[in-house]
Amino acid sequence: MQFRVSQSSILWRQVVGLSAILAAVMFSWMAYSLYQPKILQELGFVKLAAWLGIIQGFLGAVLEPFVGSVSDQIQRRFGSRLPVITTGVTLAGLIFVAVAILLQWQIPVVIRPFVPVLMTLWVMSMIVFRGPVVALLRQAAPLAALPQANMLLTVVFGLVGALSPIMTGFLNSIGGSITFILGAISLTIGATVLYTLTNRDVLFINIEASKSFISLKNISIIFTIGLGVGLEINLLLRTFPKIIQHLSGIQANWIISGILLLSALTVVPAATLTTKLGAKLAMKLGMLIIVICLALLLFQLGSMLAIGLILVAGFGFGLVFESQIPLILGMVASDRAGLGTGLYFGGIGAAGALISILLQLVNSITPLNQLIWGAVSSLIVILCLANNKISNLSEKS
Repeated sequence: MQFRVSQSSILWRQVVGLSAILAAVMFSWMAYSLYQPKILQELGFVKLAAWLGIIQGFLGAVLEPFVGSVSDQIQRRFGSRLPVITTGVTLAGLIFVAVAILLQWQIPVVIRPFVPVLMTLWVMSMIVFRGPVVALLRQAAPLAALPQANMLLTVVFGLVGALSPIMTGFLNSIGGSITFILGAISLTIGATVLYTLTNRDVLFINIEASKSFISLKNISIIFTIGLGVGLEINLLLRTFPKIIQHLSGIQANWIISGILLLSALTVVPAATLTTKLGAKLAMKLGMLIIVICLALLLFQLGSMLAIGLILVAGFGFGLVFESQIPLILGMVASDRAGLGTGLYFGGIGAAGALISILLQLVNSITPLNQLIWGAVSSLIVILCLANNKISNLSEKS
């Protein structure tokens, strides 16, 4: 009964719009991740190709909270996050088009140093609107209904991510120029769908003269939660598949697809658990499931058990993804949603950069080291969630 009541209060058209922009963002990141190293290596920036993503990850750790806070201020002043979202989408699309044009000709030597700068500007423009878009979910559903509203985002993330090997092959075949043009088109379509399906009452809310207080301690805790979750998710999607590959014979990229696909297919039980247990406990459970999967890699598993581990890991990932947005949005007042999501995504960005540095230094991570990192990251999140003062809104309703 509670599940039905919660769903009836969700503005599903707006959630569909958010899902459309999420799909566009994921496609754009696929295109960028595929061609960024190739372009830099072709231009002679071999070492930079390996470290640019790390630099951008740490840049995002600072920029995400800042942009989120700015979007909150703009919403309080103008009643909408639309200016921030529009700016980010426009810049990202224009940069995609610019890169597509540059790739049509031999890039002059004098211009080549500006290409990494252009790529970094693209990442920054994507950061500009990612957090504010997610913050809109708080306006599309009440706190009690956020797990149900987030179901569609989880499904889109899982399905689009699962198609990555197929999409990568397709994008490789059509070349960089067409790929970046398609990226620009997808962002435009995603933003158009979001604006079309979102009621004016959601995009434009009552202007608030004052802002809710959030302490430095709470800011640090939300960022640290993102850091802990990001470390464990990066281990699951970047090192776990390589170890499973040796046990099962399945290629690592298809293992990642399997994990993401399972997260989409198990979204209903994940949302139900998040609703019944509360976002805090659901997050802890998801993190624990992933750690158990990492721990089992210490043993010599057969191929069938390894495949079973992929299925379990997929559910654990889905539970984390399903509970993360309700958790973070429940930790802050509605007029601080941009800052909350920015802090969380900033922590995830920093975690990705740290894991990238680790992989650059050691090339591969042993199952034991992977387990230690995973256990530490889970402990970090659990300790942060133990602070009840900031998490009242994300408890079981």
